[in-house]
Amino acid sequence: MSGDGDGRTPAPAPRRTRIPTVTRVEVETDRGVFMISVAAQLANMHPQTLRMYEARGLIEPKRSPKGTRLYSHKDVERLRRIQEMTAELGMNLAGVEKVFELEEELDSMSRKVAALEKRARELKREVERLESLRRELRAEIVPYAGGGTLVRHADMERFKIPVQRPKS
Repeated sequence: MSGDGDGRTPAPAPRRTRIPTVTRVEVETDRGVFMISVAAQLANMHPQTLRMYEARGLIEPKRSPKGTRLYSHKDVERLRRIQEMTAELGMNLAGVEKVFELEEELDSMSRKVAALEKRARELKREVERLESLRRELRAEIVPYAGGGTLVRHADMERFKIPVQRPKS
């Protein structure tokens, strides 16, 4: 028997409990990761419905090197939207196509408006800079009537020619 002489056995060493580590993997939303059966299940549809939507151009899954359809998170969300529009809102597929077309057009126009607004701000700053420069230079530079060259206002006194006009 082992111990410290008092006849008791020593307490067992505390067990080290291993805390599991969790590794998170971020997947791009447009990367194809789901096969058709999984995507159909996530979207609550039959796989044949996904094939039909693909044939109509409503969805464009990625393809593996061997040609297997691979659906992304974005694709699944789009499938859910199609499901919502058809089942809950009563739209037909032509209506769904038009909605997606109009959304793309709206996104395109929004990007164009944002680019134009940015360009307008840049031009406004440039106009303000040029106006400031014009005010600054206006006080210093005046046109010289003799040759059309620009002369600093401070040097203008040298160029004045006395003129005598006849009295009437």
